[in-house]
Amino acid sequence: MKIALPDETGRKEDYFLTGKPLPHTVLPPDPVRVVYSAAHVVADPFAATDPSGQAAIDWDRTLAFRHYLAGMGLGIAEAMDTAQRGMGLDWSRSLELIRRTKADLPDALVGNGCGTDQLDPRDVTSIEQVEDAYLEQAEAIQAVGGRIILMASRALVQVAKTPQDYQRVYRTVLAACDQPVILHWLGEMFDPALKGYWGTDDFTTALETVLAIIEENRPRIDGIKISLLDKEKEILLRRRLPAGVRMYTGDDFNYPELIQGDAQGFSHALLGIFDPLAVAAAHAVNRLGEGDITAFRAILDPTVPLARMIFRAPTQYYKTGVVFLAWLNGFQEHFIMLNGAQAMRPLPYFSGIFRLADGCGLLREPELAISRMETLLALYGA
Repeated sequence: MKIALPDETGRKEDYFLTGKPLPHTVLPPDPVRVVYSAAHVVADPFAATDPSGQAAIDWDRTLAFRHYLAGMGLGIAEAMDTAQRGMGLDWSRSLELIRRTKADLPDALVGNGCGTDQLDPRDVTSIEQVEDAYLEQAEAIQAVGGRIILMASRALVQVAKTPQDYQRVYRTVLAACDQPVILHWLGEMFDPALKGYWGTDDFTTALETVLAIIEENRPRIDGIKISLLDKEKEILLRRRLPAGVRMYTGDDFNYPELIQGDAQGFSHALLGIFDPLAVAAAHAVNRLGEGDITAFRAILDPTVPLARMIFRAPTQYYKTGVVFLAWLNGFQEHFIMLNGAQAMRPLPYFSGIFRLADGCGLLREPELAISRMETLLALYGA
């Protein structure tokens, strides 16, 4: 099979597909690594809502994708930035998403994003407002039996003056949580509004603040997800975590090495890239559980160039690549996103993703993927 794809100059060349679709694999009930996929949402293209207005979601398709993930034994990180949280998906729709997923998949492993995005950071003037917003979301999530992933807060950056302000807020919120939570350290490359989180731009100082929060609230913390796209920083934090506190890699550039680990430990996974790579993640971690590290790396290492393309700068637009692959693979019938985000990447980006996804076996129905890629090319006049 072949398709004519344009290069970065617009010149078209025949590309011959070579990849063999990866097999569908189901993880055992107690896998060697805990693996969460931060799942995207499917927009409703027929809604009359403007793209910049309140999110219009195709609930049937959105929940069907979550059944697909859970059916492979993957956990679901719900209402996170991969679902365009704070970038098209507001708190009211996030809570509806959380409720629907819990009702549809009551026994699945699901962590739910808890933040402060019902606030406009420009209007926040006090720490108390941030605490109240966190507590409102935590109470709503827990009311439906949901577990919490404690997201970074844009509002907190605006009002916190010192690391002690962060310690105070996290102490207050964690005290209200009825199950151990996953903390989320999200870097500014994913959300520029989070620059200076933990009260500093210096990683070493921020690290000490995070460790102090974890130590003080140890019984209420399951683990921490770090998304800085810097494996050395993740390993440094991982080696200093108290016993029993999990490291969840959020490094969409270096995940094979971090999940494999070293003599001093390893990372579990909570990754946006494990939305389009779900089948590879399940297959690879299953082989890792069998003790076959070579096969684990042989499955995941070829996906890294694809991940690096999807998450290239400006990194906050990675969701466009995630949904593009969901469309190519038949998980939705259109390439339309909340907030019109399908327009946030250029055509060569999509051509590159197509080639790389084929090369690592991630086009599950190649003929369908070709047909849809040709539709996109026609839209661009190519």
